[in-house]
Amino acid sequence: MAKLSRREKRARRHRRIRKKVFGTPERPRLAVYRSLHHFYAQLIDDTTGNTLVFASTLDPEYEKLAGKRGGKSIEAAQRVAEVLVKKALEKGIKKVVFDRGGFIYHGKIKAFADKCRELGLDF
Repeated sequence: MAKLSRREKRARRHRRIRKKVFGTPERPRLAVYRSLHHFYAQLIDDTTGNTLVFASTLDPEYEKLAGKRGGKSIEAAQRVAEVLVKKALEKGIKKVVFDRGGFIYHGKIKAFADKCRELGLDF
């Protein structure tokens, strides 16, 4: 058996998680993705396949909050959480199901989740 790369291992974890995690209109899925340079988060209704709310380090609202685009740090992930929670609460979304996207739950992912909980999302 060939040795799997980090990307393939993450993809396998993500597929395993997605079998169990499903978003509904009342409780959408909070999916996160982190690349080398940016952090992305979105609330998804899996019954229709629609994205309800989106925020990232490329978002203009993030730029207003941070003063610049991009960000690889934990603080950047927390600012994305602030933008996402603000948009979610405006749409009346308070309960979500967390989908860590196959990423290990520490560092930026954990900081993002903790900040979302602190700001009022329930998961």
